[in-house]
Amino acid sequence: MPATLVHLVRHGEVFNPGRVLYGRIPGFGLSELGTRMAQSAADAFAARPIARLYASPLQRAQESAAPWSRDFDLPIHTDERLIEPWNSFEGKQFEFGPSVLLHPSAWPLVRNPFKPSWGEPYEQIATRMLAAIDEAFQATDGGEVALVSHQLPIWTVHRKLAGQTLFHDPRRRRCNLSSVTTLALRQPASAGLPKFVEVSYQDPAAALQSSAIDRGAV
Repeated sequence: MPATLVHLVRHGEVFNPGRVLYGRIPGFGLSELGTRMAQSAADAFAARPIARLYASPLQRAQESAAPWSRDFDLPIHTDERLIEPWNSFEGKQFEFGPSVLLHPSAWPLVRNPFKPSWGEPYEQIATRMLAAIDEAFQATDGGEVALVSHQLPIWTVHRKLAGQTLFHDPRRRRCNLSSVTTLALRQPASAGLPKFVEVSYQDPAAALQSSAIDRGAV
């Protein structure tokens, strides 16, 4: 029997004093606050039958998965498909929005926001994430499975399952630090519709969000 629910967990706050967009750059781990956020997410699911655990290979995701691994006595299965998308702004201080007009060097990178032209295509993100989700779902023999990933991959899955365009305003994502987006198998199955459906969104670290300095997503 496969899993009953799939929980997509965003990592906690990252220690990022330079306020850069770190993307896939190695060496960006959790801040002290981020560690508390990650623990709050695991604590919120303490009574759930979490039977399998996956995480992106990036340090911040591995560290965010650690409380789940410890509390549920589970190994962390690293899955490259859960990784942060690559982007051309890695290592730079940059915010999306009207202020991009003040940076002529960035104009070629934002010429096609629908793809997007500055990084990994949204459709590619959705494809790899849904493949990882389905594989984790099938590999879990009952119970529930947690996958620790990043804001954009999780939000892309949300929009894909909701039938929305994958292009969106990055400033309007509903995917806070250490939030949990939960999916279930679509019942009954329906041809032409996604295999999974979103059933809940929880924000266990909500009380800590106002203290967060780094959000670091693109």
